[in-house]
Amino acid sequence: MEVNVQLTDGFVLLRPYVSEDTPRLHEAAMESQPQIQAWMGWCPPDYAIETSRAWVADRPEKWAQGAAYEFAITDPRDGTYLGGCGLNGINTGARFCNLGYWVRTSRTKKGVATAATRLLARFAFAELKLQRLEIVVATANLASQRVATKAGATREGVLRNRYPTTQGPAQDAVMFSLIPEDLAIKS
Repeated sequence: MEVNVQLTDGFVLLRPYVSEDTPRLHEAAMESQPQIQAWMGWCPPDYAIETSRAWVADRPEKWAQGAAYEFAITDPRDGTYLGGCGLNGINTGARFCNLGYWVRTSRTKKGVATAATRLLARFAFAELKLQRLEIVVATANLASQRVATKAGATREGVLRNRYPTTQGPAQDAVMFSLIPEDLAIKS
């Protein structure tokens, strides 16, 4: 599978990370840090550009191993970095994985995460031949739950102590799932 895959619906463009994304990722993370730190353990107040650099540099290897498929979410008109989404925790035997997303604060509430989730799900079902995608969201993260619902995911229930935190005990989480039939995709 090529690492230069591009997925678009005309509203957003998903593409694998490249080294030039390092400062864009860091800038967006720092802009959004107060809003996402509770949900994204990778983005503490002292999040450093070196952390972005190391993470971006590691993406091609993870992709080649089939361990994670991470995409930059960009604006197809001007290339603006909007956030990130990806597939990880891939279980090839059972054909399912985790789907995650985040959007920089200045671009939230515009449908970016929903569009990215749908594109990513189509990729997972059509290209990776997965049968199930799980979206695990902290119960207090209502915005992310709205994204999952708008993307067509089914709310399956609350999982106790499922969402790890960097500060304090694990939180309860809502489990959402997407299957090919939710997007009318044959895999």
